[in-house]
Amino acid sequence: MSSAKTPPRNRATKPRREASETVFFDDKERLRGMAGAGDRFLILIEQELGVRLSAPGGGQIVITAGDGAARDEAKRVLKRLYASLEHGLTCDEAAVRAALRLRDTDERAGENEDGVIRVPRGSSLIARTEGQREYVRALKNDKAYDLIFGVGPAGTGKTLLAVAYGASLLVQRKVEKLIITRPAVEAGEKLGFLPGDLTEKVDPYLLPVWDALADTLGRHQLEKMREDGRIEVAPLAFMRGRTLNRAFVIVDEAQNTSKPQMQMVLTRLGEGSRMAVTGDPSQIDLHPREPSGLGHALGILSETKGVAICRFSRVDVVRHDLVARIVEAYEDDARRASGTAKPDR
Repeated sequence: MSSAKTPPRNRATKPRREASETVFFDDKERLRGMAGAGDRFLILIEQELGVRLSAPGGGQIVITAGDGAARDEAKRVLKRLYASLEHGLTCDEAAVRAALRLRDTDERAGENEDGVIRVPRGSSLIARTEGQREYVRALKNDKAYDLIFGVGPAGTGKTLLAVAYGASLLVQRKVEKLIITRPAVEAGEKLGFLPGDLTEKVDPYLLPVWDALADTLGRHQLEKMREDGRIEVAPLAFMRGRTLNRAFVIVDEAQNTSKPQMQMVLTRLGEGSRMAVTGDPSQIDLHPREPSGLGHALGILSETKGVAICRFSRVDVVRHDLVARIVEAYEDDARRASGTAKPDR
């Protein structure tokens, strides 16, 4: 008589060990800056990539969970942020989100000096998006381009990067003057009702430029260069009749120039000078019957030797994450109004 088989004893299932990778960093202070207070920057990376990050000490970050591609992406983002700190920059939420968006073309792209603007005795800036990287390369390529257009929505760093680059040239004495000009066009306000003389009336329009200079150079160095006449910030009307030699010139808010104004300022370039023109074609404050000089210039100069045109989009917005969504909403509304299809993303 056969006996029943004894069922096998249940064995405790050994938990599967999650795949993990460890990234080592030499400078523990930079590592703390990259992690943020309460590891908030690491948490942001976790949320975006679906991985887990821990900093057990000893200059290392351990990446667990996620698939291999997600862990590789996390390593790339961490190395890019660490490299930016090596360049003397600070790590903030905008920098983390930009690092998450930016795709490196090679393993050392995060350390590539092409995207870095160094300002001696001031702040350094690094390109945070592919669009910004292309723009910085064009600004620094003085052998190929003497006129660089930076065109796109608000918050993409068009003016700040141009100001930083111009300031770096000035501090290194590669140019004698930094000249920044913008049209004093009324955005829903009337200049005539503002108090003071013409200079006092246009000062509010130039305030963003002074802020960018202060952020880049520091207040003390800015005031000294301003007193020495090495930095000039003026409304566009003050450029007429001048020849600007050995200067770096920035034309800001260029979408608000008329065609004659744009022609006038572009032809101010003199010996040893270069120019950056920045603007947002979606924010024109001119009279509807007056065409923007920026769009006209982009059309007729697109094939001109020595001219670079860098176009930014909402993916290059680094000012605040919400700004990119606002830009997208307005772009979608404009497409609906014109009956055009939404492009594939």
